[in-house]
Amino acid sequence: MKRKMVLLLSVVLLTGCGSAMPETAENHELDEQAANEAVLEDEAVALAEVPAAISTDLTPVASGTLTAQNAKAVIDYSNTQDGYVMVQYTASTTKRLKVQVKGPATTYTYNLTAGKWETFPLSDGNGGYQIVVYENITGTKYATALSASCTVTLKDEFAPFLRPNQYVDYGSAPNTVAKAAELTSGLTEPLDKVKVVYDYIVENITYDKQLASSVQSGYLPVLDTVLAKKTGICFDYAALMAGMLRSQEVPCKLVVGYAGTAYHAWISVWSEKTGWIDGVIYFNGTSWQRMDPTFASTGKQSASVMQYIGDGKNYTVKYLY
Repeated sequence: MKRKMVLLLSVVLLTGCGSAMPETAENHELDEQAANEAVLEDEAVALAEVPAAISTDLTPVASGTLTAQNAKAVIDYSNTQDGYVMVQYTASTTKRLKVQVKGPATTYTYNLTAGKWETFPLSDGNGGYQIVVYENITGTKYATALSASCTVTLKDEFAPFLRPNQYVDYGSAPNTVAKAAELTSGLTEPLDKVKVVYDYIVENITYDKQLASSVQSGYLPVLDTVLAKKTGICFDYAALMAGMLRSQEVPCKLVVGYAGTAYHAWISVWSEKTGWIDGVIYFNGTSWQRMDPTFASTGKQSASVMQYIGDGKNYTVKYLY
């Protein structure tokens, strides 16, 4: 029986996310030989007009009061106290572009599309940051196009985990926002909202094995598409739930790391009663356990899978978005 459970968990891990988010987030080391160049691997498989349903207090804006700018790009760090920076590559180019947000403890690397504002969270909290825009030279070698440094003092610790960003872009997902409002109608307690959103995703979204086997580096969840298709990979599950909860002003971290040896994504939420619930998210009737919508869904919430999810030693956090 024990052997069967181990095999079941192995299958769930392999089909749950191992192939969905390639190990391309591993290398964020700058080339020590040249300050204006870097060797960057592709980022892991982790603004349009904002619908009126989103609180204007949570809408990212490029205010233009604090910027670094040249002929190629602009970095707007006017709103670091709200937990984000915005970047736009303004020049015409066919080169691949990336942005690094280097915080006090962690370096995050993102893809960037020319001609479009993108929002990036300041996930490391307070401290010194460097934001660097890179353009591809050849292979994995990139040259610096623009950089800016700033010292961040957040209004509160939740700021980076409430607003839309590149990985949790509920700002361009009106149907997702509307569904979240419908599910949480009449609810005021954050954990009540967490439960109904979690239950909806676990019961209605199925794992897309075909996408998992073919997904390419640079993949980003499109929340309204995931909601409409009702299928996705682990990144989609986590981003959809994070977007729904953030749109209802529930602080929520999209967490990327390892479940066993599989590269994976899950959720961490906050409530006034509990604070950040990093290791225990889903209420099983007796206690709160880790909220992992992908495994709970693909494993049909079986006792063995739920026990695995609830055991924090199986999870290792790498990035927060």
